[in-house]
Amino acid sequence: MDVELEILRTCRTLAVVGLSSDPRRASHGVSRFLQRSGYRIIPVNPNETEVLGEKAWPSLLDVPEPFDCAVIFRRPEFVPEIVEQAIARGARAVWMQEGISHPEAAARARAAGLLVVEDRCMMIESLRLNAPPPA
Repeated sequence: MDVELEILRTCRTLAVVGLSSDPRRASHGVSRFLQRSGYRIIPVNPNETEVLGEKAWPSLLDVPEPFDCAVIFRRPEFVPEIVEQAIARGARAVWMQEGISHPEAAARARAAGLLVVEDRCMMIESLRLNAPPPA
């Protein structure tokens, strides 16, 4: 099974790092799509208090509940710290959105046992693979 499909089928709770309340931002549209598709969205952005009806948290370390996958909408230079936080929190996966890649951080996540996707849009992959959200 593709890593993308495995994440889409098995990860129910998504901590979206860089999620903006601005509906013109890709993070907002993709997260709204995923939320409407049945995924639980946890916004992670120190500049937001609430996005898509969910309380926002400053970092992955501040999220008070478990999450399956960290979805990253931040520039590549921020990815290593986010990956370390995802590992520390026991996430199962890290998904770097389209245009975001960091080979060293991806290798670190894989070495820690996480599933990793780089430079792919979660919404586009969900539609392409016709992947139903996890039950």
